[in-house]
Amino acid sequence: MSTRSRTDSTGFTLIELLVVIAIIAVLISLLLPAVQSAREAARRTQCNNNMKQIGLALHNYHDTNGSFPPGGVEWSAAAGPWTGNQTKLSWRALILPFMEQGNLYNSVNVMVSMDGSFAAGNPGQMFTAWMTVASVWLCPSDGKNGDGLLPWWDGGNNPTGQAAGLGSPPINPATKQAATVIAVSNYAGSYGDNYAGGPLCGGCLPWESPWPPTKLPPGQPQIGYLGWWGSKYDANGNIDGGILRGFFDYQTLNIATLASVTDGTSNSIIVGEVLPVQTIDSNFWNENGGTAGTTIPINWNSNTVPAADSTCNGQWSTGVLGCRFGAASKGFKSMHPGGANFVFADGSVKFLKSSISIATYCALGSRNGGEVISADAY
Repeated sequence: MSTRSRTDSTGFTLIELLVVIAIIAVLISLLLPAVQSAREAARRTQCNNNMKQIGLALHNYHDTNGSFPPGGVEWSAAAGPWTGNQTKLSWRALILPFMEQGNLYNSVNVMVSMDGSFAAGNPGQMFTAWMTVASVWLCPSDGKNGDGLLPWWDGGNNPTGQAAGLGSPPINPATKQAATVIAVSNYAGSYGDNYAGGPLCGGCLPWESPWPPTKLPPGQPQIGYLGWWGSKYDANGNIDGGILRGFFDYQTLNIATLASVTDGTSNSIIVGEVLPVQTIDSNFWNENGGTAGTTIPINWNSNTVPAADSTCNGQWSTGVLGCRFGAASKGFKSMHPGGANFVFADGSVKFLKSSISIATYCALGSRNGGEVISADAY
């Protein structure tokens, strides 16, 4: 009886199949990181392009108005409802006409409040704009930004939502129901190296110098200056004594111009990346969610304390470092590995590493601090 030789076989042995599977698995494990890296590189490039458009729009605004926009603009109580704490129209909205989004800007009726609880006339007049976020305001690397729409924070029961400083969201004219989401953005204006800790808590964050300032050791820079979040507030909460060191004020209508950038436009941060899920207020339309500062390290995680925790939820604490309600959440951060993108005052976009020295970072945050920055410091 003849025996079929091995060379006549048309199949594979179990060992051969296992070897082939193992080779394929190794190849996939080698290729997958490269594919993911290529995708992230593409997302980062898109984010970079978004920020270049924002930088160009800011310069176009400056050319037209003679200054960069304030953090938020308000109308008088007699002229319109966009006034008071947290209800100013954000700088983001103000530059929309300068980035081919004039139709969206024109859909905002500044004579009618967005708040459906007390709006004069039709409270639904803000609904269309409220529900619209152009892709230029969103970083594609942030898979948790809800494509620009995140749940509404209802004052405590939904601590992971977003706050807008309003009693209730605008009404959908079609359904007569209030909106359940808030428009958010991945890009915030820089108030620079002013204190993030608040007017009564200057230096309460571990990265900030204490207030009042003691005599610092030779060579140790001051980290944090009066004018919390770039406002005019002093250490006692009075609107006096604080000076905006960056570009966008919170609440007190300071403004910056190109002429005021004495540190050099290529050395001064004007806009950076943020992550809406790591702060209670990253809302697009109001000024309370439109700014961040440089006294907080890049990519500091402010979601380490559960939002529902009693020390975090609704407390607006300045001392709980891992709380999305706290002052430490008002820093720049991204989902890009190792750092974040920033727009500088000359319109350029640069990637800053998370490992940057806090002193160098703050020096880049101030537009007129007089610091000397080495070319290889960042």
